[in-house]
Amino acid sequence: MQDMDKEFVEYVVKALVGHPEDVYVKRSVDDMGVLLELSVNPEDMGKVIGKAGATAKSIRTLLRVLGSRNDARVNLKIIEPEGAEPRDHRETSANDRAEPVAPAAAPADAEPERDATSEMVARTKREFADLDDLDL
Repeated sequence: MQDMDKEFVEYVVKALVGHPEDVYVKRSVDDMGVLLELSVNPEDMGKVIGKAGATAKSIRTLLRVLGSRNDARVNLKIIEPEGAEPRDHRETSANDRAEPVAPAAAPADAEPERDATSEMVARTKREFADLDDLDL
């Protein structure tokens, strides 16, 4: 029962990232509550954080709900990869300053990409349905 929060984070994050084998969650408990430290492959940081931090915020919200059911305060800390500067202190690259470029026309072989996306959406729906069946 006590590692359910850790297993939940691992399950959700592994479903999001491109390198699930690099997902590692460390759980520690102190007088402030439970702290889960999440580290992922540097290439997957954007997927875990999400646009404007929406994905990370959603995971934290779900953890709060899970923790409240067990009368525990659960916090999630996402570990920055080694050698990376803190997000607030990174300098803007030349690509970030460039004018936006209009998207190119979709190639004729775009249909397989749509099928892959549809399959991913279907798989995610099945995984969330499986989560619904769990007594969390």
